[in-house]
Amino acid sequence: MTIKEAQQAVDQWIKTYGVRYFSELTNMAVLTEEVGELARVIARKYGDQSFKESEKENLGEEMADVLWVLLCLANQTGVDLTEELKKSIEKKTKRDAKRHINNEKLKV
Repeated sequence: MTIKEAQQAVDQWIKTYGVRYFSELTNMAVLTEEVGELARVIARKYGDQSFKESEKENLGEEMADVLWVLLCLANQTGVDLTEELKKSIEKKTKRDAKRHINNEKLKV
């Protein structure tokens, strides 16, 4: 599935099952909540915390939840994430073409 197809699939789901998009402000709050849930899983899986008995290691699910809400926000604000990601890659390539390669902290 491409990013464009993902945006379309989310839009179709919202129109079929979701009644309407939540407001942009609500979706921003939901995105923040979902990022927090992802952070919790990463802290337990890769950090020093352990999972509680009631928790599960659902890293992919939490990442997908973050992506879902981001796609919602893109749809409702008219952002083409495919084009924006292309621009972001170009910007980072120009800006950081030598930066990371020459970073002594990243050398093995």
